[in-house]
Amino acid sequence: MTTPKWDLTIAYQGLGDSKITQDISLIQQCIQTLEVHADSRNSVSVMQNAIQTREAAGKLLSTINTFANCHASVDATNAEAKSLVGRLAKLSSELEQAFTPFQDALVSAPEGFIDEVLAHESEDVAGQRFQIACQRKLADTKLSIAEEQLVSALQVDGKDAWGRLYDNITGSLQVTLEDGSNNKMGFSQAASVLYGTDFDAQKPAWQGIQNAMRQNQESFAAILNALSGWRLTEYQKRSRLRDVHFLEPSLHGSRIEASTLDAMMDTAKANRAVGQKAGALMARVHGLDKMKPWNHLAGMPSLTDAEPKTYPFDEAIEIIRSAFATVDPEMAEFVTTMVNNGWIDAAPSDNRRLGAYCTKFAATRTPLVFMTWGGSRSNLLTLAHEIGHAFHNWVMRDMPLCMTRYPMTLAETASIFAENIVRDYLLDQVETREEKLEMLWEELSSCYALMINIPVRYEFEKSFYEQRREGELEASQLCELMSSTWQEWYGDSMEGSDPYFWASKLHFSISEVSFYNYPYLFGYLFSIGVYAQREAKGKQFYQDYVNLLRDTGSMMAEEVVQKHLGMDLSGAEFWQQSIDRVASKIDEFESLLDQL
Repeated sequence: MTTPKWDLTIAYQGLGDSKITQDISLIQQCIQTLEVHADSRNSVSVMQNAIQTREAAGKLLSTINTFANCHASVDATNAEAKSLVGRLAKLSSELEQAFTPFQDALVSAPEGFIDEVLAHESEDVAGQRFQIACQRKLADTKLSIAEEQLVSALQVDGKDAWGRLYDNITGSLQVTLEDGSNNKMGFSQAASVLYGTDFDAQKPAWQGIQNAMRQNQESFAAILNALSGWRLTEYQKRSRLRDVHFLEPSLHGSRIEASTLDAMMDTAKANRAVGQKAGALMARVHGLDKMKPWNHLAGMPSLTDAEPKTYPFDEAIEIIRSAFATVDPEMAEFVTTMVNNGWIDAAPSDNRRLGAYCTKFAATRTPLVFMTWGGSRSNLLTLAHEIGHAFHNWVMRDMPLCMTRYPMTLAETASIFAENIVRDYLLDQVETREEKLEMLWEELSSCYALMINIPVRYEFEKSFYEQRREGELEASQLCELMSSTWQEWYGDSMEGSDPYFWASKLHFSISEVSFYNYPYLFGYLFSIGVYAQREAKGKQFYQDYVNLLRDTGSMMAEEVVQKHLGMDLSGAEFWQQSIDRVASKIDEFESLLDQL
């Protein structure tokens, strides 16, 4: 098996497929239908038909958009794909505008009307209850129908355009390695070096990225200021009946209460020493006094004269498949399905976009995974992570789409759970103390990333938004804010900071969502709590786990935890018990290291 590329023909034969044009025409017809019947939205039957029309159009729109973005991910310079993405953004805005009058009615109508609407044979309508209930919570922040439509229309070439600009710049950006060779590589390839085991290459790659960020800092600062400025202005306009805090839309999207976020972050801060200890142990293995900004993501250096372990893609897939089989054969079979159907794209290429992700074709419920394969153990765990996301989508494929739209907080449950499965599987295979340390290294690495780096991102963004209320921040100010926040969390475990992390990290410049950070910490700690039940429940665990995943699209996060774990997210106990499990792994690593 070679490193795979996608087979996207289950959706369309190519970007020029006439079926795309036909489906876009169907979406436009749906939009026209909604516009024609907007004045009759107080009729139960009209509302039911409108919901079905919106769901049908949304399914087609999402499928075409995923198809175009898949092509753009593989080649960020693909003009045809980028053009289609832009066209679909406008079409999505038009669909949202057309449904706005119906959305307004659903938010403000009496409960009796909502009950009548939901009493429908189609699951696309009957399954909307939770989604509508969530929207009704925001009734006092809604603008008039005309204003909501205006916001939707303007963001296509406003807010969303800034996000597309970031993707276009980073997708085509070439990084010059700072090693005297003047060699260049794509930004995503340079970033992947930081996760690998070629330690001599990491500092030159990181310095090259820093220089590339510095050279484009005005553009990246403009993107960040524009996105935040847009959001803050919108929140101000929505604050007619009460103040809308800049965190509120994120909390709503994450389906958690502010008390839950506060409890998690407060507990994480009180336990910073756990993550810092992980970093200090990692530095010790590197033979350093402290970690460096360019090596905190790296794999573990060999404790012997042997070269660091690298994994061909087919070996990595077999490991993931075998690890999943320890939970249930169905999970292993799913990995085989992903590979055999060409649902993974991991082959390195020029002009490839950054990062890794899982998406799906809504029309066929086909999960898709994107990453850039480098062969490191970190790559192996990233692949497991994304296949975990894909499995989450897969177990919900028989449900109406409206009941599968889970928040990011709960989205990380299956992905990090998958990582834990693979880590434990690899630990079971080890024969020497050195091999066990290599496996436990991933526990340290995850702790350092999720309990230190993720809070850095959250607190940086929170402070940035607080300051942005008073005006735009210059690139130098963003660097200073990032560096001070970095030092506060990393403490003595790291020497120096990553001042341009605000520019190099895609998550800060996503137009669709703000605070794309704390849900990772949530998912990490929540998945540890779920994973802890595996041994206790035995054979019953797998079905309970699937049931939990299937509930994630139709419950608040607090309700999911209460139902399936019997715990309260707004208190420190839930978060502390997961952190204690992490701390025990770090202590185990230290004990083994002391024995060498």
